[in-house]
Amino acid sequence: MRIDVSFLPALAAAYLLAFSRIGTMLMLLPGMGETSVPVRMRLTVALVLTAVIFPLHRDAYQINLGVPGSVVVLLFQEVLIGFLLGVTARLTMSALQLAGSVVAQQLGLGFVTAVDPMQGQQGVILGNFFTLLGVTLLFATNLHHLVIGALDASYSLFRPGEVSLTGDMAALVTQTIAGAFKVSIQLSAPFLAFGMLFNLGLGLLSRLMPQMQVYFVAMPLTIMIGLMILVFVIGTMMTVFLGYTEGVLRELAPRV
Repeated sequence: MRIDVSFLPALAAAYLLAFSRIGTMLMLLPGMGETSVPVRMRLTVALVLTAVIFPLHRDAYQINLGVPGSVVVLLFQEVLIGFLLGVTARLTMSALQLAGSVVAQQLGLGFVTAVDPMQGQQGVILGNFFTLLGVTLLFATNLHHLVIGALDASYSLFRPGEVSLTGDMAALVTQTIAGAFKVSIQLSAPFLAFGMLFNLGLGLLSRLMPQMQVYFVAMPLTIMIGLMILVFVIGTMMTVFLGYTEGVLRELAPRV
């Protein structure tokens, strides 16, 4: 009996192309693409996820191994798609970091920094807290399942070999950046209002009592009242963020 294995090189090339899309996304994905996550764990997750998704879209890869240039172009396009999906998730999560920076400035904690375990670099401590809380809630509410759905749906949005380097990709990035900025301002709105009213009151107080050391009175009050407000609104803030994140993922994976 003769076994035909001539299909194996094309199959292996198609699998590696799918892996390049999924692996690039996982490299940038919040919660999985962090420096604190072991490289072997990320590689294992990428290989397993590719093994699950690849059989569903094997026919989407039309590979001609006789023309190496076409395979290189496909590889570049797959990496670009994975990069786009990962950056979209990263920009969505950046809304929490920006909101944390705004809140910290209003509470007088803008100078308090700590090492961000997500990025491995210095960041505003409230921004780090919001980011860690947001990632935890994403996994706790099973929204990470929509990420897998977005990977599956990406083969309908960006078919292999039919990718436009502009247009839809640029629109998606622009929309994500604008949405993240809008949500970050919404999340920090209570503290912006508090900061404006509190500083206005301090200005009036300094005019009425010029001899009073306003700074030494205002700083502890700002921190104390701001933290009290944070305790009351943190649940609503995270609910708004989860709703926004789910909306972004639903646009990428409408059938999930």
